[in-house]
Amino acid sequence: MSESLPLTIADLAALAFFLAVWTLHTLAAEGFLVSRVSLSSAMNIQRVAWMRTMARRELRMVDTGIMTGLQQGTAFFASTSLVALGGCLAMLRASGETLAVLTDLPLVASTSRGLVEIKLLGLACVLAYAFFKFGWSYRLFNYCSILIGAVPTARDELSVPNELEVAVHRATRMNILAGRHFNAGMRAIFFSIGYLGWFVGAAAFVLATLLILAVLVRRQFFSAARRAALDEPVDGLP
Repeated sequence: MSESLPLTIADLAALAFFLAVWTLHTLAAEGFLVSRVSLSSAMNIQRVAWMRTMARRELRMVDTGIMTGLQQGTAFFASTSLVALGGCLAMLRASGETLAVLTDLPLVASTSRGLVEIKLLGLACVLAYAFFKFGWSYRLFNYCSILIGAVPTARDELSVPNELEVAVHRATRMNILAGRHFNAGMRAIFFSIGYLGWFVGAAAFVLATLLILAVLVRRQFFSAARRAALDEPVDGLP
């Protein structure tokens, strides 16, 4: 490769593999590509049930408490990804020191300062993507709180036919969208761990990506949490 882009064919192939795995897992988790119900899809079903149950409650403090918890969790991960992004940019500014640390580690392939900077920029992009996903999810949960407040009570429904159903559907869609963006941010955080393998070498990058994929596939499609969400038998639980 040219000196301005010090990436080898192996590096480019590993990066393309990483992006392809990330994309395919995202599509599978959101209900595409495979017929098996994922944990995310199962929880979307429960979001629908939650909104319908909420509509039958006169007092909705329980629902506002749940929304507060969702917002706090989203804000935590948004802050965490922003701090990680700041650390990554600090390492980029001190790329010389970062290169010195990497060269002292065992099993790390020979590298250059330019290559380290490119890898750090890529990691910064992954973390920035996670931050924007969490930030947008937080805002959508805020919007969902407003839409929940706009859902009329069953008593009000008697005077305005179909208004309750429309309002519940609107709040449900917003809640599912917020959860989808939150899940996208979490996937970015998980795959950023696999990305760290690239600092060791292209082969380690592929292996780390496969390891992260195996963990995420198990959690989405074969975990006890998925069986519990679908009301299937779970070993050791009543």
